[in-house]
Amino acid sequence: MAQAWDERIAHLLDLLPRPVGKAIAWLRAPSRRWVRIPAALLLILGGFLAVLPIFGLWMLPLGLALLSEDLPGMKPGLERSARWLEERWKRVVAWWRKR
Repeated sequence: MAQAWDERIAHLLDLLPRPVGKAIAWLRAPSRRWVRIPAALLLILGGFLAVLPIFGLWMLPLGLALLSEDLPGMKPGLERSARWLEERWKRVVAWWRKR
């Protein structure tokens, strides 16, 4: 499942605007660990502060994805969560179209 997570992240990076994708790819490099871990922790913290205008819930999954580069045990759980969310999203879209 860890490889499936890595493939999912690579695919999502391709969908992002080029500057954003480059920045995240730069952070994912093994030598950037000293920047990646604090950035991931700040993003996770910002995700919990979603009630404030600048912060948002989008920061939480991005922080977890970055942290999973250094804690490989997180990758299977994140992949399962992503699959679950993807399946739920498909169901909501199908329900919405049937209305």
